[in-house]
Amino acid sequence: MEVYTLTGRVCVLNFLTMATILVIEDDKDIANLIAYHLEKEKYKVVITHDGETGLSLIQKAHPSLILLDLMLPELDGLEVCRMVKTNPSTQNIPIIMVTAKGEEIDKITGFELGADDYIVKPFSPKELVLRIKAVLRRMSSSPEKHFLEADGLVVDVDSYKVTIDGQPAHLTATEFNLLVALMEKRGRVLGREILLQKAWDYSFEGYARTVDVHIKRLRQKLRNKAYLIETVRGVGYRFKE
Repeated sequence: MEVYTLTGRVCVLNFLTMATILVIEDDKDIANLIAYHLEKEKYKVVITHDGETGLSLIQKAHPSLILLDLMLPELDGLEVCRMVKTNPSTQNIPIIMVTAKGEEIDKITGFELGADDYIVKPFSPKELVLRIKAVLRRMSSSPEKHFLEADGLVVDVDSYKVTIDGQPAHLTATEFNLLVALMEKRGRVLGREILLQKAWDYSFEGYARTVDVHIKRLRQKLRNKAYLIETVRGVGYRFKE
């Protein structure tokens, strides 16, 4: 585990070479508990207790995933999420938000900013590990088709690139997975629960609005191709034939 503060690295406890998880959590006890359980799963863990240092560490540690507490001092988690997801060099790094009970508005805002998942305190270590594995599995898996195309919209599945009439469109990992899921089932209606499973690898226990928030953002980024994603009222979404 590597621990960082505003003044730099404090200590290095191991040098595991598997996926690196950047934990941005101001509560040191919680951060250390998270690190303990993640290291048992053979992840390399980098910890910092503030958002500013977290942002600088992204360039140094090249994390596979960011575990981001929303209630951070000075630069809060939502602002960190926004800065990560609007930077082309970091926007594909998945973010799991750590929220307290009753912060539904913050969860919605986080999803609108591009966060990939959330977990509510207090959480079990097992649930946290499962969510991290699910997000990383989504990032590493690719559908069989290498390219998906529709009316000037081209998706390069292997390289996670999307172009619209030859111009790049910058999607988050979750938005990309939703788009691929819809395009692969072109003309078929996919319910929200199905999309939750395809984009997140598990259900959000009925939290269907999560899909709606990401579809809204996806349509905005598709610009003049937004019409390709059709809403089927009361059911879900369909990619236009």
